[in-house]
Amino acid sequence: MNHPATRKTHPARRLLSCALASCLVLGAAPAFAQSTGATIRGQVMADSAPAGQAQVTATNLATGLTRSVQSAASGSYSLAGLPPGTYRVDVNAGGKTSSQNITVQVGQTATVNLGVGGVAETASGAATTLDAVQVTAQAPIETKTSEIATYITPRQIEALPQATRNFLAFADTVPGMIFTQDPGNGSTKLRAGAQSANNINVYIDGVGQKNYVIKGGITGQDSSRGNPFPQLAIGEYKVITSNYKAEYDQISSAAVTAVTKSGTNDFSGSFFWDYTNQDWRTARESEKEIGEKIRSSEKQYGAAFGGPIIQDKAHFFVSYEAKEYQSPQDLEPGQGFLISQLPPELADQFRPTSSPFKEDLYFGKLDWSINDANLVELTFKRREESDISNVGGQSAHSYGTDVGVTEDRYDLRWQWSSTDWLNDAHLTHEKAYWTMAPVNYGNGYVLTTGTSNDGAQIFRMGAGNGGLQDKGQQGWSFQNDTTYFGFEGHTIKFGVKYKEVELNTTEQQPYNPQFYYDVREDWETPYFVRFGSPVAGTSGGVVKSSNKQFGLYFQDDWDVTERLTLNLGLRWDYEKTPAYMDYRTGQEVLDALDTQDPQAGAAPGQTYAQTLALGGIDVNRFISTGNNRKAFKSAIQPRIGFSYDFSGDERHVLFGGVGRAYDRNLFDTLQLEQTKATFPTRELKIDTPLHPCDVAAADCVAWTPQLLDRDYLIAQGASGWAGREVWMFDNELKTPYSDQFSIGMRNTVVFAGHDWNTSVTLQHIRYKDGLLLLRGNRRGDGSYFDAGGSPWTGGGVPGMGGLILGVNGIESKNNALLLGLDKPYTAESPWNLNVAYTFTDAKQNIHEENPEYGWYYPLGGWYDGAWTPRHRLVVSGFTDLPWGFNLSGKLTLATPIERWADVWPANMGPDNPITIRSFKPDGTLGFKQFDLSLTKVWDTGTDLKLRVRADILNVFDWTNWGGYGKNWNTGVINSWSQYSTRTFKLSFGLDW
Repeated sequence: MNHPATRKTHPARRLLSCALASCLVLGAAPAFAQSTGATIRGQVMADSAPAGQAQVTATNLATGLTRSVQSAASGSYSLAGLPPGTYRVDVNAGGKTSSQNITVQVGQTATVNLGVGGVAETASGAATTLDAVQVTAQAPIETKTSEIATYITPRQIEALPQATRNFLAFADTVPGMIFTQDPGNGSTKLRAGAQSANNINVYIDGVGQKNYVIKGGITGQDSSRGNPFPQLAIGEYKVITSNYKAEYDQISSAAVTAVTKSGTNDFSGSFFWDYTNQDWRTARESEKEIGEKIRSSEKQYGAAFGGPIIQDKAHFFVSYEAKEYQSPQDLEPGQGFLISQLPPELADQFRPTSSPFKEDLYFGKLDWSINDANLVELTFKRREESDISNVGGQSAHSYGTDVGVTEDRYDLRWQWSSTDWLNDAHLTHEKAYWTMAPVNYGNGYVLTTGTSNDGAQIFRMGAGNGGLQDKGQQGWSFQNDTTYFGFEGHTIKFGVKYKEVELNTTEQQPYNPQFYYDVREDWETPYFVRFGSPVAGTSGGVVKSSNKQFGLYFQDDWDVTERLTLNLGLRWDYEKTPAYMDYRTGQEVLDALDTQDPQAGAAPGQTYAQTLALGGIDVNRFISTGNNRKAFKSAIQPRIGFSYDFSGDERHVLFGGVGRAYDRNLFDTLQLEQTKATFPTRELKIDTPLHPCDVAAADCVAWTPQLLDRDYLIAQGASGWAGREVWMFDNELKTPYSDQFSIGMRNTVVFAGHDWNTSVTLQHIRYKDGLLLLRGNRRGDGSYFDAGGSPWTGGGVPGMGGLILGVNGIESKNNALLLGLDKPYTAESPWNLNVAYTFTDAKQNIHEENPEYGWYYPLGGWYDGAWTPRHRLVVSGFTDLPWGFNLSGKLTLATPIERWADVWPANMGPDNPITIRSFKPDGTLGFKQFDLSLTKVWDTGTDLKLRVRADILNVFDWTNWGGYGKNWNTGVINSWSQYSTRTFKLSFGLDW
């Protein structure tokens, strides 16, 4: 892989020097807060009176980490920035002491009232008489937050069944969240509401993993079936679906904040290996037709271990995980054709096939508690994967694409605390790349219906159209977060983040020429060819941008009364993208815009720019001079929340909030303006009986087998700009954002002798200014679509090809009802049940599933569904059984997703244009799956324990379709891309 050269400075030396400089700067600075750190707060009472100046100390029982504060005159205290875990909280007031254990979760604020010589009360309302003895650890539930937040516990990650070891898979047990594994290529994505996976962000130990270049929300997750992080290294995480506080950046959808595992004072480790193959699953529908199952296998294995370097002071933790897949893929004709209707020589192509995948994940962590005030951590992550994708559906194995992912991340963290301050600083370095290349080089052959230049595609074979791509980000960042507790009743937070990151893209697509054949003609003569070629004297499809990002925020969590809490926050973000700002529109494009429009309907002397103006396009908005574009500076984000405790013991809390959150524009879209100019896609028509064209025209040639030679073909298209698409972006692009509103109620109720936590929330999210790509073609009279015919068949830039415009145009609106019910797992009641129900009323103004493309009807109104199920229910739980067994299960039900399609009439014209219609299969449920897992643990009488686990995915073998289309001529819905059939997985593990 040839990545752009890095600077000569050694990364490790640079990190160290920056860390030392940061320490000098921060030595006199106030302390900082961490979004993953937990807080234990409450009041100290001595003989039923507030105890001022009491000493409160929290000690982590696993690592020995200690934090101490003194209570205020009112008896209140706050211990912040605590790594999640179980703590012994000791209090000393007037010579009297008491002790209590408490378990806190990632980012949690737990209320624990302490007492000496009397009674102490936890947030759960359970009273315990405290003296010098240590009581059993309790895990209070955080209810006094304005956020819509849910915790994913280590026990859920360990116990619940799952098809892949992607730790984000458990997030769909949260109302409003959807985790998907594409049935075609196996890629995984996490999304929330009506927004795409691009709009989420995941924070590992407080550091965002945002993908600045390509899709997927976080690095490496675009079209990848790999995992973003080793599951063995994840301790626990929190999912926030709305109204996150001001410290969260580069996000307009859901936030996931996770904390990694650390070594403890005890040396411990674990190993796992799990496996399944074609003999352990039922046949797919396509395999039933041929009477045999295609060979497939899934193998995952890994290990982790950690322990002390210096008891109570320094620890280490390392982990490794790997995945090796051979996944079955179905091949079948598109457009509703039967195999018997295709050329006989293609018949043997339609057999199911498989695609391989390999991933390696490494993680390491060192922590050092220098003293009670200072904690230093250094973490490292490495990800490597290779994959053969773009196989299946209408793509033969030969048409596949070789995809690779590499990622390195370093995080050096320093945390300092005192009585009133907490300081958390991160110095990070990242290098993450995604690459793609065709499995075969040569020519691609595409069979179509011939209805347009590239037709409605039936089958693809030969050399694939994936092209050569190398895209990624690399750079460093420094972020500080500060918390001050010195004002009674206020927790003040403020922070800053600065990042320098180089964004790189190489896009030569399509590298392999693609020849299109009409199924109605012979298989020897194509009627159309699409190919790419570099422009002499240019970068040839390579774009680099040295981006700078800056963010500031301020947050006040104000306890107005003992029952009312207000969260008042304000954030501002800024990003400078030189590649977009410094770009100059090519002179050849300017000349073409000023030429006379040759189309029918254009007035004499009318230029193409004037034609566009008649069609509502001011071309001056899109012509860049290299100095008329500025970075967006208006990303001001107020975030306000509240919670009101009706009962005073946090068992009945009303909460809500309103806020704005800005995301960012993906560089992979912004760079198209340049790569399409330096490595343009060219198109040539080929004169055939059913597709006649004028061979004297620049974009038409007579058929000759010489065209199958790439060099000869490029020479035919390189003489001019014919066939080249022109991409132009708005000079005043904004950053996409969402406005979020929510109100809800949390309750802790007793049923059948157990505490149940319930929540009901009404949520509204309005997303605006998403980057939208529109077809800019206009007829001679300025009309676009309804004036007769498709915008694909004419109206492009004279002497060139189609016009594509980039504007801020994507919008969605989502109203949701979120219901949650959870019975926590405890030592006294060792079982858990979680219910998550989501009702979604969503709309978006673009009907495509991938909304960045809005080729038809630029102002197309609102389309129902936004590719989101209206009803979704997830029920999960686990329980301990006798003799070392554990049983868990998960049920997922969802209604069908409403889909939209363009319907092209045979006699299309002004009175009979293309229409957009919705459709979905009959039946109440669009997806249903029930999974079970049974685990047996053997205690060997030593520190070594043996685990054997059996998972059955899709126990009832329900058939679920991942995609479907409709043949509007026959009215029949065609189903394909089948989700997993019933699958048995066996796992072995060792713990010590």
